[in-house]
Amino acid sequence: MTDIAQGPTAKRILQFCHGYDGPFLDCARQYAALFDGSGYKVTTVFLTGKKDAQVAEKCHSDEVIFMEYSSAAIRGLKLKAIRELRQIASKRDFSLCIAHRSKPTYIACLATSLPIIGIHHAFGDFERLGRKLFAHAFRQRLHLLAVSDAVRDDIRRCLPGWPEERIQTLYNRIDIDSVRREQLPREQARAALGLPEGAFVVGNVGRLHEDKDQATLIRGFAKALPILAQGSLLVIIGQGKLESALRALASDLGIADRVIFKGQVPNARQYFNALDIFALTSDHEPFGMVLLEAMAAGVPIVASDCGGAPEVLGQSGELFERGDDIGLASGLVALAELDEGTGSERKIAADRRLSVLFSDAAARERFWSLPGLDLDE
Repeated sequence: MTDIAQGPTAKRILQFCHGYDGPFLDCARQYAALFDGSGYKVTTVFLTGKKDAQVAEKCHSDEVIFMEYSSAAIRGLKLKAIRELRQIASKRDFSLCIAHRSKPTYIACLATSLPIIGIHHAFGDFERLGRKLFAHAFRQRLHLLAVSDAVRDDIRRCLPGWPEERIQTLYNRIDIDSVRREQLPREQARAALGLPEGAFVVGNVGRLHEDKDQATLIRGFAKALPILAQGSLLVIIGQGKLESALRALASDLGIADRVIFKGQVPNARQYFNALDIFALTSDHEPFGMVLLEAMAAGVPIVASDCGGAPEVLGQSGELFERGDDIGLASGLVALAELDEGTGSERKIAADRRLSVLFSDAAARERFWSLPGLDLDE
């Protein structure tokens, strides 16, 4: 990155977020936390979403501004949003802008003359020709961070002329201690979800969408069920357009009484201790924050080998080829049959990976060592 320091009085960072829905509120917290102890103050601006005091409190920021645009209002050229962000920037001595996702990056580039770090959370952000041209137009002050090496490599493929050091990885992370404090003990978590205490439970958390591939999850569970403990259950937390089709699949496989659809559960990470295995079957997963939450709970994990999941798990979990229900079944059985010693080793390995790669402290160390970053701490 270019030198982004602007003298001893430049002590403010602009963080520009599309919104605070889903995981993106915690993303705002993650990036604000990078500046803890640095002397820099963080102003977080949300492009969409109504003003919300609880959201502001969770941002870990010194100042929070809600622009309150609707999704419809930021289609097209976004001229009003550009003017408003320009006014916000003109009243504060920012050193740097961190912009999450494509629209905030576009607006920030046009509204300010700041160096900009664009954070990319998904595959395919630069597939479109217009985005490639825009990125090239602002390449002198635009730097790109991906949430996984898989996403980074996708961006590098789409922008082959860019120096590799300008397209880097900064993993998503969690506040490990905070997440663990939220997670309920096993008995309480099961009671809250209405699960029998003695059952062997495989769990999944995610919207019911093609990308999450719960169809493979149900098929794999059905294949493993005769080998798993009697009375084993599959619990799916989330909602989406595929719920009816997934219920029909479970019925067709004769396991409707073994599959529980819990719908949308607020703050689902509270309940990971209710599970004996966490299964992630996505066929399109840029990172997988739920994996970190399951690791924090010490739950054994089986995941498809796509996107960021192999980077997250390393040797601490089981991987299977995406879409392979037989491979998933084998992984479920292998985890169910883990001896106590191997299970303890896996848990220790997961704890180590959380601390070394996916904690706020690890991200802060990585961020401040990025090539060309020269902010005085």
